[in-house]
Amino acid sequence: MKVVIIGAQWGDEGKGKIVDYLAEDAKYVVRYSGGPNAGHTIVVDGKQYALHQVPSGILYPNKKVYLGAGMVIDPEALFNELQMLKDNGINWEGRVFISDRAHLILPKYRQMDKERDAQRKRPIGTTGRGIGIAYSEKSHRDGLRLADLDWADKIAEFDGEDLEYINKYKDQLISMRVDLTAEMWKNRKDNILFEGAQGAMLDLDSGTYPYVSSGPSCAAGAAIGSGIGPHDLDTILGVFKAYETRVGNGPMPTEFNDSDETESELCRYVRDTGREYGVTTGRARRCGYLDLVALRYACRVNSLDGLVLTHLDIYDAMDQIEACIAYDINGKIVTDFPANLDDLNNAKPILQKFEGWKTPLKEIKNYKKLPKNARAYVEFIEDFTKTPVSIISVGYERDETFIRKNPWKK
Repeated sequence: MKVVIIGAQWGDEGKGKIVDYLAEDAKYVVRYSGGPNAGHTIVVDGKQYALHQVPSGILYPNKKVYLGAGMVIDPEALFNELQMLKDNGINWEGRVFISDRAHLILPKYRQMDKERDAQRKRPIGTTGRGIGIAYSEKSHRDGLRLADLDWADKIAEFDGEDLEYINKYKDQLISMRVDLTAEMWKNRKDNILFEGAQGAMLDLDSGTYPYVSSGPSCAAGAAIGSGIGPHDLDTILGVFKAYETRVGNGPMPTEFNDSDETESELCRYVRDTGREYGVTTGRARRCGYLDLVALRYACRVNSLDGLVLTHLDIYDAMDQIEACIAYDINGKIVTDFPANLDDLNNAKPILQKFEGWKTPLKEIKNYKKLPKNARAYVEFIEDFTKTPVSIISVGYERDETFIRKNPWKK
């Protein structure tokens, strides 16, 4: 079985935890897009691991993980991350491989990234890690792939700091380099888990352009960035939180209004209770009501077979919760997610109220044991999106998760 995990919102939905949870039944884990701008947090036995480029399955001692062709790799950051894992008792040697078609981020890209964003009339809010530059160099056909590291004519194009940097990591990278398509074909009968980065609403084509990531964060990216065809993907799951968050600039129709005392207080509660601060940047995330219009769009554009609901426990203490079921755009009721940024910036959420459950969810191990009002919230989401909620997370720990439909079974 081949299972794909994507973010169904604007990133930070808890993909890392879900990949780690499902990786127990996978033999291989492939990260297919993004770079060191991604932050996947995993908590196991009270210990937290912050991963940026290494696939989340690395914490299992018998799993092999692959950095895919759709990724852009920062070698310095990667080897620092691998050292962090080693320092924490995770033996990664012989288990981490990189596609020979993956591109590299060079040191100068970071400064170029920051300068380009500063020059924009409408800054994107980049993390400044050179990801956008690496993808643009790739599109311009001027990028450097792992496959090129022992191609003398290509390396001759670089000098100075770039050449010094390439030579510093060259041998280590070559030792981890693989033909990912050949690997996927060889292991095609095994369970393989594909891990996305960012979220569906940040996809370069189907997201809130231009406030998007530079690579594919859609489900189709799993095929593009992993060296397999789309027919080889069996199940696609989208991870979403019980509320909405976003980092950086760009439209977010359901964002809590700081000028409204009630919503401002709600924002502080959700942000602090949900620990909504960036793993990579440390920036406070923008928070808002669950946007079901955007979530339904993500389900449709990615052909999601199921949803994974995280952070449901954040609402445990609340008397009432709300979710967006439509937009009011200049007096017009809109139920489909628009591409036009003016429409999105002018959209006011139409909210539906749900009764809270006033019960701690962390100890609950199956769906039937959820409080009635929590189940009502979940089932409304399913009905609205026409997509089943297959997995529910009620805490940060690996075991604070339960499955309603096992993605590894057809």
